[in-house]
Amino acid sequence: MKILIVHNSYQQPGGEDVVVQRESALLAANGHQVRTHFRDSAEMRRLGPLRKMELSLAAIWARNTHHELRNLLLQEKPDLAHFHNIFPLISPSGYFACFNAGVPVVQTLHNYRLLCAGGTLFRDGAPCEDCREHGLWPGIIHGCYRNSCASTAALSLTLGIHRQLGTWSRRIDCFVAPSEFVSQLYGSAGFDPRKIFVKPNFVAVDPGERTSAGDYAVFVGRLSVEKGLRTLLRAWESLAIPIPLVIVGDGPLREELEEKVHNQLSCAVRFAGFLPNEDTLLLIKGAKFLVFPSEWYETFGLTMIEAFACGVPVICSRLGTMQEIVSDNRTGIHFTPGDSADLARKVEWAWKHPVELKRFGRAARLEYESKYTAERNYHLLINAYQMARKHASESLEHARTEQHAEA
Repeated sequence: MKILIVHNSYQQPGGEDVVVQRESALLAANGHQVRTHFRDSAEMRRLGPLRKMELSLAAIWARNTHHELRNLLLQEKPDLAHFHNIFPLISPSGYFACFNAGVPVVQTLHNYRLLCAGGTLFRDGAPCEDCREHGLWPGIIHGCYRNSCASTAALSLTLGIHRQLGTWSRRIDCFVAPSEFVSQLYGSAGFDPRKIFVKPNFVAVDPGERTSAGDYAVFVGRLSVEKGLRTLLRAWESLAIPIPLVIVGDGPLREELEEKVHNQLSCAVRFAGFLPNEDTLLLIKGAKFLVFPSEWYETFGLTMIEAFACGVPVICSRLGTMQEIVSDNRTGIHFTPGDSADLARKVEWAWKHPVELKRFGRAARLEYESKYTAERNYHLLINAYQMARKHASESLEHARTEQHAEA
């Protein structure tokens, strides 16, 4: 099969970019021909405010993307196009190029962008579903995209126009949701559940199960508000026993967090910064457990299944996809989102119960082996592609039937 991968990478690389790389490599390793059309949001750094605003409006319909993709489709003739992120430089015009070329379209739901201009369903430190329930105006009022009412209005205009055009329902043949939670949330927002295929993310290379538990806890992720770092440090500040914590990653909260640690928790918390994946896995493997305190509706959470692959249990928020991935008192422990006291209690319990923790870690490893390997993921991905091709064929047949009836 020849597959076209379409993705607009972010200015700060994240989990979506990792998934695109892993899936592309997985397809190529299994003999498929992979072609790509990539854009990079870093291109916008060199632009002035006026040009950035023009690009925001071009997100409704990027003529250059439509032209480039049309030519690429004519040249390569792929069997299917798999879209990941399309904003701000690709736009929904890419779907139309594929439709006109008769190429089925798959769209992975890495975030909540089609429901929420901010893409996170998160505002003022808590999950927010105002735009999902009441339309896009709340996001504009609060400036949820890039903390700008103007930028949010421009993106919301794009989302609103394509809702009215039926772009999401008529030009996309299959949506890939990383979890049942994401699938149900989009389904409740009016997306056709028959077109949503649940396929989790995966660990590309098996790091191997650890042989013994370490003597520290670890957090891995972006250092930003929605990831629950403030709750994490408040919990560590209240611990009755000193427990070393290693924080891996970078982000806008780093300076604030390091200052707090320097003033109050310097003996217990260490910042490792951003690390290559191999080094990150070594730190996870050496930890007693991983803490995942996120406070937004995570669509997945790669670090949780990376911990599973290492045989490391996870302490996570009892929220959305996190509680779907981590089974309480089996592969890890749940705590109340945003509740530092509850998190501190769960951390202390885990530290004092090594036998139970070892059992959780073994169950986590088995969970990885049954759900999150590259081999299993490949078959799921191909099933999603088959679904897309089936829906595309049915849509074409339906259109032909309607034309024949009108004639």
